[in-house]
Amino acid sequence: MEKENKVTGILRSVTMLVCVFVIAAAAVACTFIFTKGFVTYKSAQSGGLSATGSASVDFEADLIVWRGTYSAFAGTTSEAYRSLERDADKIRDYLSEYGISEDDIVFSAIDINKRYASKYNEEGNYIGESFDGYELYQTVTVSSEDVDGVEEVSRDITELIEDGVEFTSNSPEYYYKDLDSLKLELVEAATENAKQRIDLMAKGSGCKVGKLTSSNLGVFQITAKNSADDEYSYGGTYNTSSRQKTASITVKLNYMAE
Repeated sequence: MEKENKVTGILRSVTMLVCVFVIAAAAVACTFIFTKGFVTYKSAQSGGLSATGSASVDFEADLIVWRGTYSAFAGTTSEAYRSLERDADKIRDYLSEYGISEDDIVFSAIDINKRYASKYNEEGNYIGESFDGYELYQTVTVSSEDVDGVEEVSRDITELIEDGVEFTSNSPEYYYKDLDSLKLELVEAATENAKQRIDLMAKGSGCKVGKLTSSNLGVFQITAKNSADDEYSYGGTYNTSSRQKTASITVKLNYMAE
């Protein structure tokens, strides 16, 4: 009987040890699983490889837009209108002499303003205004691919002024007709530049480039060639005052690191 009790006690002790071992092993396994999951989570959340690529190109405008305003004054609208028509004919002839096509010339609608003259008494005190006449304004716009020719016209309007035309010349505006294709080429070049930087970072850090997680396109900038950085703007800029221009854009890429 005593021998049986000893055997029973030994079996209980062994059973308890086995249970303790199983519980400990389970705890270790749970800790490993939790830790492994945490490490994986941290790895996924720790970011990857990010780089911003850029591309720029110098180009020359191939379209010029030039505007000028002229005016006429008379006591009646009909008289002022006839004077304005005569000036318009002089302007057409002037532009034709410079080889500007009639198809490239547009005359705006006529603006009419009433002009009043201030009146003063014998003592020099202001006593009111009196109607003085009508002043008519009209704008002529030239849009042409002949950039050199229109530039010359815009710089030399002395002939018109000497011919009695009250003419005011604006500065020319310069544009590029195939701007969409230029933008696409720059986006492609900036994306390639960003990817090259990503590959260099991966090589230097000893990791592999994984999947692309995001890409961001920067604003498109057109500035005067060789201009200062302060011409750039947060929302992008489009220079129209310079014939020689520089276009630029940035692209940011984010990749997983493996």
